[in-house]
Amino acid sequence: MTSSWRRTFGNVRSFIGNSMGGLRGGTNLASWAVAGTIAYFLWVKPSQDLKREQEERAALAAASDTYRYVEKRKPVPDPQETGLIYGKKNPTKKLDD
Repeated sequence: MTSSWRRTFGNVRSFIGNSMGGLRGGTNLASWAVAGTIAYFLWVKPSQDLKREQEERAALAAASDTYRYVEKRKPVPDPQETGLIYGKKNPTKKLDD
């Protein structure tokens, strides 16, 4: 009985070790740390910086023009053909008989 769980544990450990490139111990940990650091500086940090820069630009644009018009509410739907209460109303259609 004890050999079956030991064998299973050994197989799982072997599978995990092989899936990580077959490196063991400190070498494995060091290689993952280097790969993670490189990935952070090549992908994660630039995307965070870009998002932060876009937010700063948006904040500056909003603060620079204090008198710009901002729609506070959405237009109310209306059963007209235009679909809005305000705006050009369509003339009534007359059927030619």
